[in-house]
Order: sequence, then structure tokens, then C-alpha cells
Amino acid sequence: MSEKVLMSGNDAIAEAAIRAGCSAYFGYPITPQNQIPAYMAKHMLEKGRVFIQAESEIAAVCMVYGASCAGARAMTSSSSPGMSLKQEAISYGAGADVPMVIANIVRGGPGLGNIAPAQSDYFQATRGGGHGDYRCIVLAPKSVQESADHTYLAFDLADKYRIPVIVLADGMIGQMVEGVVLPPEKYPSELPKRDWTAGKMYARDVLDDRTTAPRHEARHITSIDLVPESLEAKTRARFARYELIQANEIRFEAIGCDDADLVMVAYGTSARVCQGARMLAEKEGINLGIFRPITVWPFPRQELAKIAAKGKPILTVEMSLGQLVEDVKLSVHEAVSSGKTTAPSKIYLLGRSGGIIPTEEEVFAEAKKIIGV
Repeated sequence: MSEKVLMSGNDAIAEAAIRAGCSAYFGYPITPQNQIPAYMAKHMLEKGRVFIQAESEIAAVCMVYGASCAGARAMTSSSSPGMSLKQEAISYGAGADVPMVIANIVRGGPGLGNIAPAQSDYFQATRGGGHGDYRCIVLAPKSVQESADHTYLAFDLADKYRIPVIVLADGMIGQMVEGVVLPPEKYPSELPKRDWTAGKMYARDVLDDRTTAPRHEARHITSIDLVPESLEAKTRARFARYELIQANEIRFEAIGCDDADLVMVAYGTSARVCQGARMLAEKEGINLGIFRPITVWPFPRQELAKIAAKGKPILTVEMSLGQLVEDVKLSVHEAVSSGKTTAPSKIYLLGRSGGIIPTEEEVFAEAKKIIGV
């Protein structure tokens, strides 16, 4: 087993990407993700791989699109305002079925906001973010270890489903330092074959073995389709693939939810805060459960619906003023519409914004208030 090393979440994301076989990284500086391009600048070049600090966020993500079309495992990273600039190219990638990995180390917003940790990019990440009908797989780590593990996984999921995958971590996760066991390095022979990439296939010309000639026309990768019926058919086929993702790739953690007095729903740093609130509650004989979505898309709606059917109150804790809570409400609606309950959980929200992280004491006090202690 590998030894545990101390790393920041940002460095762990970068190193895990390298070990996952990332052969091309394109970035642009913005806080609080700057450690990722700094790490890549040194270590990608040491390995003879491609590192480019692009002239803009838009250029960086377009380079990811192009490099992936050429066969590279490619990645970019940014923080909130930069992610907004990347959305058009991410939509192109989704529309052309191009694997892409993007890390978003979220900061306070809207606008330029500040550089403090936030979770207010949830809607952007889980609802597509750009124009058109599409989704991205979105993985939400709560630790440095998960930052590495999820990034490593992101490359495999991107190739498996030919889809953009977002690693969604807030600035606290990105910059905190913890012990991490890094995943093994993949050899080129272990990477999936890409038989769809752009370019021509060549064969020896039967008339002159000194020349080559196209065996068939070049594979052309694009998201444009000017025939409405054809575009709809492609989009429907893509959504059928999304159903496979929802069936096979949902990840979550549930702690003490079966007999809880109240269930807290949170991800990332907010989930860590809820762990502290749960420990405070145990000292007073109160059982607080934690439901943590790890894939925030696809969201573990059915799993949360089972908990909501028990009728215990649900407290959504997030570093935004009401985004995650929308998926919680949809989960409760699913519990009702499926006939699992006629008396579902009541839903409450503890949201902080502007880069403020809720405290354990604040969450525990709100939980006690809801359950009447």
C-alpha cells in the first residue's frame, strides 16, 4: 500500500490527474485554484507532457476540447468566474460527445465576489451550465483524499461515457492540507482506446507502396447539426446514455440516517461541518444523521427519497442560499409521487453565502430548534 503524504486538495487533484494519464493540461490563473496550474507547470513538463498557460479561460477549455478530439486525456481547472467563461466550450464538448475533465474550486459570488470558499456554483454544475440540453457528471469531494480519488475517477468516467466531468470542490477543500494516499499511475497500455478521435485513417496505396492514401473520409467531430430532426435524435440518444449514468454511477454516503431525529443533507466542506454537529449532538443524546451526495449529478434522489419517507425532518446545510435544497425537495417529491409516504419529511435550509462557512455550533443549534429541544 502506498504511503500517506501531506498535500493540499489542489495539489492532490493535479497529481491524481497526472497519475490517471492526463497528457495535456491547459489552465489560466485564478484564486483559489492557482496551485493546480502551478503544480502542473512543473510536473507535466518533467514527464514530457503538455502544459500550456493559455491566454484566457476560454482558450484553455477550447484547448481541452481540441486535445481530447486528438486523443489526449485532457484537463483544465478554474474557479467560479473562470468556470462561467468556460461554459460555451463545455456545451460544445457535451454536444460533440468529447471527454473532458474540469476542476472547479469554488469561491464566493456572484460576479467577482471574493476568494473565500463557497458552494454557489451548484446550479451551474448540476444543470449543465451552458446552453442546450445536456448534463455533466459532477463529483463533490469532502477531503483531500477524495479530491485525489474523484479526479482519478473523473478521467475514467469521462472516457467511459464520452462526457464532460466536473470535480466540484470549494476553496476550503482545495487549499486545506491533509494526508492522502495517492492512486497508482496508469500506464499508457491501461488507458481506454479511442477509436472515435479526429483525423484520417491511412493504408498503403495498391499502385505505389511508397505513398499513402485515405482509406475513408476523415472523422469529423462537431456539435453542429442543422437538421432539427437529426439534432433531436442525437440529443435523445445522449439522454439515454444519461439514464445509464443515473443507473450505474450514483455515489453517496449515509451516516446514522435510519434512526435519526433529524437528517442533515450536505456535501463538501458543509458535510464536514455536519460531522462536527453530529458529534456535538451525540454528547446530548441527540441522533443527527448525515446524507452526503458524492455525485451531485446524478443526484442520489431515490436513496434520499427512502429517508424522506420515514418522515423525519431534513436540514439542508450549504454554503449558498438555496441550491442543493432544490434537489432535496425533488427527492421528497419523489417519495410522495411514488407512493412511499403520505407524510414526508419537512425540509429546512441553513444556508450561508459570500464565502462564509457555517459552524458546527450553528448547525447543531438549528437542528435542536427544528426538533424542539
